[in-house]
Amino acid sequence: SMMSNTPYQQWVVAIFMMLFGVNFNFYYLLLFRRWKEAFRIEEVRNYLLVILVSIAIIMLNLGWGAMGFLDTLRHVAFQVSSIITTTGYTTIDFDAWPEASHTVLLVIMYIGACAGSTGGGIKVSRLTLAAKQIFREIRSYVTPRRVESIEMDGHPVDPAVLHSVNIFFVAYVLIATVSIFLLSLEDYDPVTNFSAVAATLNNIGPGLSKVGPTGNFGFFRPLSKVVLIFDMLAGRLELYP
Repeated sequence: SMMSNTPYQQWVVAIFMMLFGVNFNFYYLLLFRRWKEAFRIEEVRNYLLVILVSIAIIMLNLGWGAMGFLDTLRHVAFQVSSIITTTGYTTIDFDAWPEASHTVLLVIMYIGACAGSTGGGIKVSRLTLAAKQIFREIRSYVTPRRVESIEMDGHPVDPAVLHSVNIFFVAYVLIATVSIFLLSLEDYDPVTNFSAVAATLNNIGPGLSKVGPTGNFGFFRPLSKVVLIFDMLAGRLELYP
């Protein structure tokens, strides 16, 4: 992919991949100098937090003895930016990284970028709303008489939106589960099957193991390829269409 590009070019691409995973409302507000509103967008703050935490965990897991701190940081930042924005570029065979790093990459495959961006995945806004619903449910057990609305960026969220988010998660889990099962009929290892579905349903590109950055999807039988084709279309259209 971009392994042969210079470190400077890789940094430029990494930064701009990260920037284009941001909700474009953020740039709209910046353009009209509405600074406070722009930086009040919870999704953007959570998106950047996920990126920073992911880079930190992988850096600690990898160490930087072999490549040096700056080179390791460049590759890690590039891969995290590429995967969370579902761009699909690589600068290194991240399949050779330790399992903890693989887990972080798989998690951000599912998280994806912001709503209103060029990226795929579940979207940070949906996960933010899901987390808020979980915490509200926990608080309702502690104080049953409490009436609490869920807010996003300082505004109450319509219950119809929350219902739509919940149905999306149910549909998403069902599609992912059935897809993984159908791929498992070919007897490949679970990491290959799971990451193949993650990579296609979230429109990432490379996965792990046999579908890692140095592999491809050519070895799957026709039925599995049809399943993965469906996953790519469903993921890009965000299931409902």
